[in-house]
Amino acid sequence: MIKNNVLKGVFLVGLGATSYGMLATFVKLAYNEHFTTAEVTSSQFILGIIGVLFINIFQKLTTKKPVVKATLKNIFQLMFAGTSLGMTSVFYYLCVKYIDVSIAIVLLMQTVWMGVLLEMILDKKLPSKQKIIAVSIVLVGTILATNLIYNQNPIDFKGIFWGLLAAASFTTTMFTANRIATNVSSAQRSLFMLLGGAIIVFGFGIATQTTAFNFEIFLKWGIYLALFGTIIPPLLMNAGFPITGIGLGSIVSALELPVSVLMAFIILNETVIISQWIGILLIIFAIVLMNINTSKSKT
Repeated sequence: MIKNNVLKGVFLVGLGATSYGMLATFVKLAYNEHFTTAEVTSSQFILGIIGVLFINIFQKLTTKKPVVKATLKNIFQLMFAGTSLGMTSVFYYLCVKYIDVSIAIVLLMQTVWMGVLLEMILDKKLPSKQKIIAVSIVLVGTILATNLIYNQNPIDFKGIFWGLLAAASFTTTMFTANRIATNVSSAQRSLFMLLGGAIIVFGFGIATQTTAFNFEIFLKWGIYLALFGTIIPPLLMNAGFPITGIGLGSIVSALELPVSVLMAFIILNETVIISQWIGILLIIFAIVLMNINTSKSKT
C-alpha cells in the first residue's frame, strides 16, 4: 500500500512537472504571433484565477469534511508570497523573449544552487559537502547545457539577466509556499497566491503595454498557459509532494527540464547538441544527489 501511494505521488508530481515543462514553448509560440509579454502573463493569470476559483467552489460543494478556511492573516501572507510567483512569470517570459527555450529552462533551474544559498543564509550554517558537490555539478552542467563553449552566436545577455532573476524569484516562491499557511487546502493556497501574483502581472502590464490590448490571446494561447502554468501543476504537485516527500518529489520534478528542452527541439526546431544534453543530465544528477538521502528516509 505504501509503495502504491508513493507511485501515485510520483505520477502526480511528474505530471505536474511535465505540464510546467510545456509552458515556455507555448509562450514562444504566442510571441511568434506578436503577442506581448503583458498579454501573455495577464491572460494566464486571469484565466488561471477563474479556473482555481471554480475548483475551490467545487471542493466546497462536494467535500463532506469541514474545510479549514484561510484567515485574513493567511490570505495576506499567501498573497504577499504570491508576488514572487508573479515576478517569476514576468521574468521568465521576458527571458524566453530574448533566448531559446532550451537555454531559458536551464537558467530557471539555477534554483538548485540559489536554494542552497538561501537556506545557508536563513539557517546561518554552511551547506553539507553533498550539497556543495551538487551545486558544483549544476554549475558545470549549466555551462554545457547553455552551450557557452561551442556556441558561435553570442547569447543575448538580456535573456540571461531575466532568466537569473526568474530563478531567484522562483527560489523565493518555493521557500515561502512550503512554509506559509500549510494548514489551508492547496486550492485555497493556489488561489490567494495567484491573486498576489496578479498584482505584479497587472502592474507590469500597465507599465509596459504601449499598444491596445489584444484580447485574442485569451482564446488562442491563454487557455493553454493557464492550464499548464497556473492550474494543473500547482494542484498536482501540492497533492503529490506530501506523498513523495520533498526529496523524491524534487527528483521527479526535475522532469521539467528535459520535457521543456524536448518541446523546444520538436516544436520550435531549436538546435540542441550532445554537449547540451550532457549538461542537462548533469543538472538532473545533481538534483538527485542533493535529495537522495531525503527520498530514502521517506520510503
